Amino acid sequence: MTYTPPKVWTWDAASGGEFASINRPIAGATKDAELPVGAHALQLYSLATPNGVKVTVLLEELLEAGITEADYDAWLIRIMEGDQFGSGFVDVNPNSKIPALMDHSTTPPTRVFESGAILLYLAEKFGAFLPKDPAGRTEALNWLFWQMGSAPYLGGGFGHFYAYAPEKFKYPIDRFTMEAKRQLDVLDRHLAEHEWFAGDMYSIADIAIWSWYGQLVLGRLYSAAEFLDVESYTHLMAWAKRIDARPAVLRGRMVNRSFGEPEMQLHERHSAADFETETQDKKAAK
Repeated sequence: MTYTPPKVWTWDAASGGEFASINRPIAGATKDAELPVGAHALQLYSLATPNGVKVTVLLEELLEAGITEADYDAWLIRIMEGDQFGSGFVDVNPNSKIPALMDHSTTPPTRVFESGAILLYLAEKFGAFLPKDPAGRTEALNWLFWQMGSAPYLGGGFGHFYAYAPEKFKYPIDRFTMEAKRQLDVLDRHLAEHEWFAGDMYSIADIAIWSWYGQLVLGRLYSAAEFLDVESYTHLMAWAKRIDARPAVLRGRMVNRSFGEPEMQLHERHSAADFETETQDKKAAK
């Protein structure tokens, strides 16, 4: 059936799709709800989507590197229940998207929103996972901003029409599959000649890209690995597996996770000990 757009679009809240209940064409809070604050200077409000995983992986990598000042509290934001529309969250991120970070080590506290901005803020704050030489720093930022600009085609484009839309339509699936595969080829070609995205240094660029494209080729997004023929991107796959094997990456994937295997779900994180005692399988066994 051919759709003819009206002269003026109006919102149909019943238009369908998995996320229809939390999507709306206006911004702002829908309820009064203060955010909790834990003992650490860094307070993260998030969910273990690819954008959320970027930040928890970096925080865990900072701690793995011995930077104790990067210790943090992570609070679960249940987006399907509308936590992101609470007044406290909107004060931190007026765009009502996870992740959002508050740094209480500054006066006044600093809010940081948008996952790429949070990665850059933390890398600069702690002087880690970002090359210090101008050329290396620029290359890392090239790829960080590439990811921020490209992933909406993967998530909101390919992922939405392939996995979440209420009906399957060939045109949008073909259109966004073509773009997703083009992006995978961009990454694979770069990694054919470089160990990491900033050259010889594992950086926030790798963390940002891995959280989306690495998890995609490892079969964790949209159940689309076979459809996209991810095994053909051999350099990208090898890079994704190297990062996946890092202990900090495993921990980062667990934080604010409310889906999947119970042993991989750490809804809140307040200390390193929580990984041993507070995952959902351990809590169920108590």
